Amino acid sequence: MRDEATGGGEGASLLSRVRPGVLQPLNKTELKTVNAIFKDLARAEPDLADLLAADTGSENEARAFLAAALTLSPFLRETLEFRPALLLSAAKEPLEGRLEALVQAARTAWMPEGEGPAPAEAEVMARLRRAKRELAFLLALADLGRVHDARSTTAWLSRMADAAIASAIDHLLLQAHDGGKLRLPDRAAPSTGSGLLVLGMGKLGAMELNYSSDIDLVVFFEPLSAILIDPDDASETYGRMMRRLIRILQERTADGYVFRTDLRLRPDPGSTPLAIPVEAALIYYEGRGQNWERAAFIKARPVAGDLAAGRGFIKEMQPFIYRRYLDYAAIADIHSIKRQIHVHKGHGAIAVKGHNVKLGRGGIREIEFFAQTQQLIAGGRMPDLRLRSTEAALEGLRVAGWIDAATAGELTEAYWFLRDVEHRIQMVRDEQSHVLPTTEAELKRIALMMGFDGAAAFSAALERRLRVVERRYAQLFEHEEGLSVDGNLVFTGQKDDPDTLRTLEKLGFERAGDISRVIRTWHYGRYRATQSVEARERLTELTPLLLQSFGKSRRADEALLRFDQFLSGLPAGIQLFSLLASNPPLLELMVDVMAAAPRLAELIAARPHVFDGMLDPRLMSDLPTRDYLSVRLSAFLSGARIYEDILDRLRIFAAEQRFLIGIRLLTGAISGDAAGLAFTDLADLVIAEAYRAVRSEMELAHGRIAGGRVALVGMGKLGSRELTAGSDVDLIVLYEHDDESGESDGAKSLDPVRYYTRFTQRLIAALSAPTAEGVLYEVDMRLRPSGNKGPVATRLKSFARYQREEAWTWEHMALTRARLIAGDDMLIDEAGLIIREMVGLARDRQKVAADVREMRDLIDKEKPPQGVWDFKLMAGGLIDLEFMAQYLRLTDDRPMKLGLTTMDALQELAPETLSPSDAETILQALMLYTELSQLIRASIEGGMDSANAPAGLTDRLLRLGDCPDIKTLEAHVRQTAKAVRKIFLALVAG
Repeated sequence: MRDEATGGGEGASLLSRVRPGVLQPLNKTELKTVNAIFKDLARAEPDLADLLAADTGSENEARAFLAAALTLSPFLRETLEFRPALLLSAAKEPLEGRLEALVQAARTAWMPEGEGPAPAEAEVMARLRRAKRELAFLLALADLGRVHDARSTTAWLSRMADAAIASAIDHLLLQAHDGGKLRLPDRAAPSTGSGLLVLGMGKLGAMELNYSSDIDLVVFFEPLSAILIDPDDASETYGRMMRRLIRILQERTADGYVFRTDLRLRPDPGSTPLAIPVEAALIYYEGRGQNWERAAFIKARPVAGDLAAGRGFIKEMQPFIYRRYLDYAAIADIHSIKRQIHVHKGHGAIAVKGHNVKLGRGGIREIEFFAQTQQLIAGGRMPDLRLRSTEAALEGLRVAGWIDAATAGELTEAYWFLRDVEHRIQMVRDEQSHVLPTTEAELKRIALMMGFDGAAAFSAALERRLRVVERRYAQLFEHEEGLSVDGNLVFTGQKDDPDTLRTLEKLGFERAGDISRVIRTWHYGRYRATQSVEARERLTELTPLLLQSFGKSRRADEALLRFDQFLSGLPAGIQLFSLLASNPPLLELMVDVMAAAPRLAELIAARPHVFDGMLDPRLMSDLPTRDYLSVRLSAFLSGARIYEDILDRLRIFAAEQRFLIGIRLLTGAISGDAAGLAFTDLADLVIAEAYRAVRSEMELAHGRIAGGRVALVGMGKLGSRELTAGSDVDLIVLYEHDDESGESDGAKSLDPVRYYTRFTQRLIAALSAPTAEGVLYEVDMRLRPSGNKGPVATRLKSFARYQREEAWTWEHMALTRARLIAGDDMLIDEAGLIIREMVGLARDRQKVAADVREMRDLIDKEKPPQGVWDFKLMAGGLIDLEFMAQYLRLTDDRPMKLGLTTMDALQELAPETLSPSDAETILQALMLYTELSQLIRASIEGGMDSANAPAGLTDRLLRLGDCPDIKTLEAHVRQTAKAVRKIFLALVAG
């Protein structure tokens, strides 16, 4: 078993305080390598010769410990090889004194030496890195030698972070002052009175940094501090300063790095600058602050800049963090946080190998949230619970009587044990990882670093702690919330039971009589899923939980009736009822679908097999990437040889995967733009398989054309990788063949034109013909040359000639979104060259602008928008944004990249033409439209009607738009559209 921290002896050097035998080497091979390194180090640093001399009397305990440590940590070994002098302070200087000196060196890194000038940024960076490197080296050895424990290690790392951040901020403020951007009250103390607030969040705020931790910062500024020469430049000046701060702290140089730095915990990070005015931040948190932000600010602490102003800001934030009353709204917030944690970390089982000690079951995150959620509940009334560190919070909860002494003790001990494990995982190679190795050899390394004799003893000790944490966490959060209800639930007989109707009303149902009759239908066995006695028994046991779950959703009647429709189509019910009873999260997910997404609910009802995909335990954690989908499609098609069977399997696969992408979108597991990529990758793969199947059928019936080749061009949203759940696909079919080729060589020969016309017609039918398994995709081919009047397939030569000589500007605009998605590789390359050439032609900017305006005016006239939710057609909507991207591409002289999304194109092109604020406005607008429209298209058929939309969908849209009610969201969309239209008109004004 490991030794405990020694304590005491603070005046002695690190290596003199290490206990004999505290650490064992990994193996003889590693030890041999380290001994060879020691010889080299002794030659490089003669002062280390005695310490590193070969041990013949078995009395050089410091050398033995050091050798063991270097076999276990390649990172420490490489650090020592690079800087052997680091051992001098470990061997000769009092440990705490040296650590204090290193922190002070970091804090003063911005200061000039003597009377000289302020150091250059490169020198500040070098000073900070040297101080951090030596401190990290000493702390790692002190931790492994049990000279320090995890509490001390985290505290020193946090102090170094504080010093480095504060020093970098002072340097940046001084540079801005000397550069004429700021007017500091005191040049010798740049941060004092500056009004620049730098708050440490998470583990930094709690003084609990781990060995390879990121530092989470949020930065605010007080405009009234009046240090800005030009207040209008605030966002730009401070934004540039923060970008330099990140560079100073995390850029890797020859001296390493200081800390990886993350500023994404600020309000609405996707649309706000890196530094935000204090007043704007307070307004945001008061009006739109989210649950996770409340939890995050429990640990917030001023670490740099104007510390007095930072403390004042934290004080003003207290009403946001800690609600005054313990009420149902607060409890609902806690449950909301719990759900967010589960989506983030999944529901994995405990297994030592490969276990995530931070996010996994029984891990550090569960202990932190065990404390934080109770702090949020009670901290408003009990200021003594407003504590940053996890250990202090657990002790505060014990003192306040919220938890018992056993719980506090068990969780505190487990917390520091797990932090020790986390540190050792990170000490191996200085990687920000929390995952234990999956091999026995590497697990042994961690075990030895923890002071255990081997992996078996370590695994048992770790699993014991994980089980303790899991059990305590479950007692607080994961108890089943009543498989029974307060009141009658009787669904026998012909008449409604009056007490049952009252119970249903209390649960949240408006039409209790209708709901009672529906449930009686289930129990009468009128559906296939409820015909067996066992199925009805399972359903009877599940009914209270079902009614509670549906009752919590707004418009509970509507949601339960959709579930009834689903139930009526199920071929059997025992498996489903058992699954839902034992898996409440899955039941919650099903209720979410029924309450928020009629389109998905109807798909389940019409095709119950898509529900199978929801049984995948990794559904929410595995992203639906192209590789993910490709592997599953190959497996699904394996064994299919007959043409019709292949197409049916494609229809089944596409329906299921569209459904599962929609589920991920509905639950927030993926964003709107990620959904667009996933829907497009799915379409690409399915269309490519359909193309191959059709080609094989054509060759079987009609043979081949000499030199014949085909390429499919994706246009519109398919080309720009922005498909939604209900999108059709825009295609152009290109072909080429030898000039002298005649008819095909099959039994039913065809000339080239008829051959490729027939091929295209078959492909369209394969994709869009309705069958018992549904439709793959509606196909739109109006973007081919000459539109609906032209041939369905176009020879490449004709396509190129048409684009050069006859195409209108709008057709070249459409080409900017073209992407080759399937076909002959050579023809794909040739078509790609032509498309790039056409898009890259030199153009009269004025004419292009006029054509764009004319095209947009025509759309406005012929297809007026259907209201504020018509994101595509409304003035300032998606078409305006797409047209801007297309206009910028056609008037840009850089080579075209195929397959860019509209967001990619605007991010690349807009900053070259638009002001930073206008570029940011259109990017944020596109993000908003994408998030909202993707969710709407996945959830409902047809247009959005806010007055009659499912309540669950409305709630999710409000969360996406960060708005309190639907009217505010609609006003936000209108305001956004108005700003976009203004930018669009200015851009194409000629």
